Amino acid sequence: MTLGDASRRDEVRKSGASGLPVPDTQDGARERAGRLRQEIDHHNWRYYALDAPEVSDAAYDALVRELTAIEAAYPGLVTPDSPTQRVGAPLSQGFAAITHAQRMYSLDNAMDAAELDAWLERIEREADGRPHGYVCELKIDGSSIALTYADGVLLRGATRGDGMTGEDVTANVRAVKSVPLRLMVEAPGELEVRGEVYMPKTSFVRLNEEQDEAGQPAFANPRNAAAGSLRQKDPSVTASRDLSTFVYQVVDPVSRGLTSQREALEWLRQAGFRVNPDIEYCPTPEAVRAFCVRAVERRCELPYEIDGVVVKVDSFALQDELGFTSKAPRWAIAFKFPPEEKTTRLLDIGVSVGRTGAITPFAIFEPVSVAGSTIARATLHNADEVARKGVLIGDTIVVRKAGDVIPEVVGPVERLRDGSERAWTMPETCPSCGAPTWRPEGEAVRRCTNVACPAQRHERLLHWASRGAMDIDGLGEEIMARLEDGGLVSDVADLYVLSPDHLSALDTGRMRKDGSAITLGETMAAKIAASIEASKDRPLARLLFGLGIRHVGATVAEVLTAAYPSLDALAAASEADLAAVEGVGPRIAASVRAFLTNPDNLAVLERLRAAGVRTADEAGASRPQTLAGTTWVLTGALAHYSREEATAALKALGAKVTGSVSARTSFVVVGADPGSKYDKARELGVPVLSEDELAATIESGQPPGATA
Repeated sequence: MTLGDASRRDEVRKSGASGLPVPDTQDGARERAGRLRQEIDHHNWRYYALDAPEVSDAAYDALVRELTAIEAAYPGLVTPDSPTQRVGAPLSQGFAAITHAQRMYSLDNAMDAAELDAWLERIEREADGRPHGYVCELKIDGSSIALTYADGVLLRGATRGDGMTGEDVTANVRAVKSVPLRLMVEAPGELEVRGEVYMPKTSFVRLNEEQDEAGQPAFANPRNAAAGSLRQKDPSVTASRDLSTFVYQVVDPVSRGLTSQREALEWLRQAGFRVNPDIEYCPTPEAVRAFCVRAVERRCELPYEIDGVVVKVDSFALQDELGFTSKAPRWAIAFKFPPEEKTTRLLDIGVSVGRTGAITPFAIFEPVSVAGSTIARATLHNADEVARKGVLIGDTIVVRKAGDVIPEVVGPVERLRDGSERAWTMPETCPSCGAPTWRPEGEAVRRCTNVACPAQRHERLLHWASRGAMDIDGLGEEIMARLEDGGLVSDVADLYVLSPDHLSALDTGRMRKDGSAITLGETMAAKIAASIEASKDRPLARLLFGLGIRHVGATVAEVLTAAYPSLDALAAASEADLAAVEGVGPRIAASVRAFLTNPDNLAVLERLRAAGVRTADEAGASRPQTLAGTTWVLTGALAHYSREEATAALKALGAKVTGSVSARTSFVVVGADPGSKYDKARELGVPVLSEDELAATIESGQPPGATA
């Protein structure tokens, strides 16, 4: 024992922090600390894995305090797997890449009972009469995680990433209390297990309440909250988010003497992992179908979100025979739940005004929880759609989320009508400015005729700041509305004269519990100001798209700026010249020409130019077309480029960028969580590139593999 240790031990003993004596000798402290760790690990397992605690919170806390005091007195006794080491120092930089022991495959989906039956029938044929069964597991809607142990001690935790390589989130995994730091069974060598990190429903609600109280944006759903919490730079934030886990797979189980999924799940339980209790062995296809029916019926009762059932062949020997496709195991399938539908009452039908004046009806109904979130509105698209669905104000309606994401009205429950319902008609005047509306011939949408309409202005500003346009981070709906209400912004050029002081003093409209207003603050203001400044150098196509010219989407903007690489050149082009550009045509040409000859629009463009916003792409357009004739696909999240920036950079070199992989695809660039495009590329033998290889291509201007 060093003099420093002795001095610190005496200081801790005098403080009485634990209420219990600290051993006088290092050997005594080592022995007591070892017993405490074993006892705390046991209680953690009972509490977090089994939901069956044996001691009170106070008794548990006393054990932790005693261990903390011993480790404070004898720092040399601290071990990586000690319960006190769950939350370490914040990570100082980006997450390192981790290669998984084996690829983390995705699963094929059965979208309905017929597809599930087809899969079961194929497995039965392959089994050829041999006795076998299935294991049904609830498909947890969370974030996949791989945990690696060395001789039973947690070594690292990694996200799924692209299936082959994930991100090292070890410090954050340690903060998740249901993850054992030391296994409760003998596990020599290196072991990798896999599971799901999730956020319970009640914790998700509480987190969003805290976000709202702090003036921060809410999370969309528990899955996003779990994934975001797992990737925090500060593990203490992860620890505060109340995450939990279910572990369901042992990598290379046969080497551990395991012969079936049932055995593997039981081994995981004994090892101290949290295993979902709602797992069932099903000896027949009929039992599998029955389990899936029960799961659909019970999904709303569970304390966590699920989006389906994973069905696995139980026998590892049969799994090995069945093997894998290029993207998924043949021995497992995910039965996806049908969209969750709820009934509610249609209170009214409102209308919104878009940036081009489009008047869009939307349903306003009594709030209802659907697929993990509460919804109270859903678009009805246009008057023809309202008529087609046949909904009346006051109806009991069926609502769901298309793809479990976008709220939609399925239709009315006509048998519940009592005669008090009433029909809805499209307003003849704009609800925002009172100007007349009109429905152009051949179109399904009515439009406001006033280009100065406040609602159109608001939507144009939001569109300008959106990711696909100028990508100004932080300028969302509420903050933009506050800027407009305060008279600080009336058009896109006004954004470039905002100062950090203007932004930091902005009233967010939220109140603290003491009644004081929550302002944007210096940190958020500086972030938005920096993003506004960065937007000045976006490619010309992004600016053109951001202006919100009718009929000019992102693709058309790129076509136009490729032909006319400056605003001056574009403005000087005649309508006939514009129409002659391949992919443009008379209607788009007329719209662009009308916009660029409007004096008010020209004044805004001049103010943008004066503010330093880039209005020409001559440098980019002059790059050699070294990628001409190649076709690229981007998939997954890129760390250093937005999807739009990478696309623009590739097109500047002559490449074609598409959204789907085929045998004619030249290269597929893979970021994090790439999905099926990556699998398709592997299946077809299309070259797969990392983001670093993409960056090298963009910077050098040379095709992958070429020498400069």
